[in-house]
Amino acid sequence: MRLEKLRGQLVDEQLDAIMITDPANRRYLSGFMGSAGTLFISADRALLATDFRYYEQVERQAPDFQLVKLTGRLLDVLPDVVTDLDIRRLGFEGDNLTVSLYNDILESLNEGIELVATSNVVEELRMQKDDDELPSLQRAVDITDAAYAHITAFVQPGMTERQIAWEIERFMRDTGAESTSFPIIVAAGPNGAMPHATPSDRPIEPSDPIVIDMGALVDGYHADLTRTFALDAPSDRYLEVYEIVLQAQKAALQNIQAGMTGKEADAIARTIIEQAGYGEQFGHGLGHGVGLVIHERPWLSHLERGDNVLRPGMVFSIEPGIYLPGEFGVRIEDLALLREDGLQTLSRAAKEPALNRQ
Repeated sequence: MRLEKLRGQLVDEQLDAIMITDPANRRYLSGFMGSAGTLFISADRALLATDFRYYEQVERQAPDFQLVKLTGRLLDVLPDVVTDLDIRRLGFEGDNLTVSLYNDILESLNEGIELVATSNVVEELRMQKDDDELPSLQRAVDITDAAYAHITAFVQPGMTERQIAWEIERFMRDTGAESTSFPIIVAAGPNGAMPHATPSDRPIEPSDPIVIDMGALVDGYHADLTRTFALDAPSDRYLEVYEIVLQAQKAALQNIQAGMTGKEADAIARTIIEQAGYGEQFGHGLGHGVGLVIHERPWLSHLERGDNVLRPGMVFSIEPGIYLPGEFGVRIEDLALLREDGLQTLSRAAKEPALNRQ
């Protein structure tokens, strides 16, 4: 089905074939998980060129692709591949191929072969998840939810951000994750005002707001979850900001619909934060697609890239935040699946501003 959709795109782009070099797109189309390989897909053929390390892996993971065995450079076999597939217009991934490799490919081809840059051809297909992808995404989300429940029971005053981050990673791996989706963020107190803070050796104070952003990787698919909480005795200012962010997220989860643009979706949450007087402290977009890549299309953003239209089958984050330099930050994030009748939240982790264990 994925190849059929791509071949429809080839007709639209008037291409005889396309060369796929992006690793996530290669895996999406072929199932091949090796670190090196190039796909060539035409109207009726599908080839995968790779070296000796992956010959057997291709046969197991990509049985629908004809293996092209490389014993040297891809450039050495490229003219034969182009001839074999009867290619005159060969598409390539313009967002992935380096200029130097493009020049080498151009030099290796026979006269009369046209190289055509494409942009987001496969990424457009990947935006809407199919029935084979959703179970892996949900397993990644479930492990991430379980990790959050574990860490809220584990964390104690005096622990460092780094200790907490490591405990989350250990738990995820022990529970079935291949790895984490990205370096885990644990940011307490003023560190939480940095949206992408790096865990430090700063000890946690009971009243510190703690921002934890984490995700498990399962079957190549990512999860993304952020929660903010204090262990005990949070300040009134923090509780006020937390409630604003929570209400902004709830509004987005309840009101985003298929057919909206990413900008329109972003505005649902952003308007609430702006009306509360914190618009300048919400500097990033509301969300992003999640799948084989942790940050992928579509974009829910107030910027130009938020012009994409949201369609059923898309999975993306909803993560409003407010960041107060020198004080603290608050971000609350869930993954959601867009259906015909609205959003289905995939994450189930608790949302409480403070644990209040004393």
